[in-house]
Amino acid sequence: MTAYRPTDEAGAGLLFLREEQIRLAQTMMFLAGRDMAKAMAPILEELQLGQAHYRVLQVLAFSPRIPVSRLQEILGVTKQSLGRTLGELQERGYLESESCLRDRRQKLLRLSKEGQSVEVHLFAVVRHRLVDAYREAGGTAVEGFRRVMWGMLSESSRTVMADENMTRKKARYGA
Repeated sequence: MTAYRPTDEAGAGLLFLREEQIRLAQTMMFLAGRDMAKAMAPILEELQLGQAHYRVLQVLAFSPRIPVSRLQEILGVTKQSLGRTLGELQERGYLESESCLRDRRQKLLRLSKEGQSVEVHLFAVVRHRLVDAYREAGGTAVEGFRRVMWGMLSESSRTVMADENMTRKKARYGA
């Protein structure tokens, strides 16, 4: 496999649909995910949290007041697995829940102040790496990256993004 170099000349990537280029992208996504997890590992270890805890914190940061069933759907985990993770986060005081007004049986979850603090601390690692990468790549490349990522999302994941967008707009306009 030919190694990718960000300094390759313009036009060199016109054959981007070749298997070699697709495999290169797959490898880079794998390595980027692994490196991001590795960068967060010391913080998670210090807090005695795992990747499952982080994923819950991350989803609740962009989708506060989410029903447990929707959280399970977004994470793609079993009810038992999610229950164990939620229990541990609740014991630490990282979560708050309230009954849904429309259906009192449904529990809505959000991060507590302490949970928000932990999530912000973890997100700082992600932010730092993305800001560095975005600066290095430039605005046009960042927009291209977003388009590629969007193209890879399932309809279900696109719905999550749309829901997250609405939540952000409501928060911004005080709705």
